[in-house]
Amino acid sequence: MAKRGSIIQDDTDMSEINISPMIDMVFILLIFFIVTTVFVQEPGVEVSRAHANSSHQLERNSILIAVTSSGTVHYGGSEVGVNGIRSIIQRFMQDNTEMPVIIQADASSPAQTVIRLLEQAKIGGAKYIHISTAKRRQG
Repeated sequence: MAKRGSIIQDDTDMSEINISPMIDMVFILLIFFIVTTVFVQEPGVEVSRAHANSSHQLERNSILIAVTSSGTVHYGGSEVGVNGIRSIIQRFMQDNTEMPVIIQADASSPAQTVIRLLEQAKIGGAKYIHISTAKRRQG
């Protein structure tokens, strides 16, 4: 009879679920998703891009730089100027040399500013530089 009592005693202990490993697993998954997530730094200003027939979608993991109609250069929500772009690009190119630079130039932005920005991006080490355009509407 003593044996039967101990078996019943063990069954009641097994009815409790230990969720500690599940909590550990959730934290590990959370850390994994945070580390592997790509954070895109938006330029912080809205520009009216020029239209082109040859436009296509580029990958999200890129450096976005905006040039306004008045010729100011923005990155990450703040004005950095043409000369500030080189250090930003150099910082990104240390980790990923294949990361493209996308210039979102306003349709009425000064061409000289965009050309100087292209030069600074190349000096900073960018291999792939693209000009962002809007898809031309048919009709």
